Amino acid sequence: MNTTDTFELSKQQLIEKSTSQMDSTFGEGSYSPRQKLALTCRILFDNGHDSGLAGQITARTGQPGEFYTQRLGLGFDEITASNLLRVDEHLDVLEGDGMANPANRFHSWVYRARPDVNCIIHSHAVHTAALGMLEKPLVVSHMDNCVLYDDVAFVGKWPGVPVGNEEGEFITAALGSKRALLLSHHGLLVAASTIEEACVLSIAFERAARMQLLAMNAGEIQPIDPALGKEAHDWILRPRRNIVAFEYYARRSLRNPHNRDCTS
Repeated sequence: MNTTDTFELSKQQLIEKSTSQMDSTFGEGSYSPRQKLALTCRILFDNGHDSGLAGQITARTGQPGEFYTQRLGLGFDEITASNLLRVDEHLDVLEGDGMANPANRFHSWVYRARPDVNCIIHSHAVHTAALGMLEKPLVVSHMDNCVLYDDVAFVGKWPGVPVGNEEGEFITAALGSKRALLLSHHGLLVAASTIEEACVLSIAFERAARMQLLAMNAGEIQPIDPALGKEAHDWILRPRRNIVAFEYYARRSLRNPHNRDCTS
């Protein structure tokens, strides 16, 4: 029996204890990379990231210079594990039918520059797009959004349709070492170490944009303490926590009969 008096522990000790418990309680997840990518498409569709055929989601395959992506012509709500494409960094199809979205070119640039990135999500989620129309950077001022604290770059000038190498260079440079980017008059970009992390960050991004627009209508947004923001960022953005959150969103999405075929 555990006889530790937790009321005598410091905050840091309690964080470490909780982290250890989380790592020992929860597993690595039960989905293949293809299934996780298809689920991410459905989850994001269900969470306000639908914009017709706009937006792309990619993930490295494990082979150098290759990634999975959705087929051009299919919406996020139509993606399944089996209809994903496997492409090279030139967007030539290596496996699957159809063609990749030409706007995936900037993904190849980001992957080349960021070996730590294994999944990229770009969407035109409506509240994020509205914030971009105002040319306002994302403000993280609530605990739930601290997963993005000091981790979102901002571009105030629209670079145009991202199908050229110039846009790839521009977006990659603007992203820098951060996990996310707000492109004015365009949308969001998330570049993460795992598919689960990318999915969780994208949901948080759109929710933060919505909250910001609501708060701006009511008054002046107040900043949070930077040290506390960083503490919350690191606490929320842990690999095992991302898996737990992703699987919750997956269960919620799979309760919709329309989504039940997406893992096949």
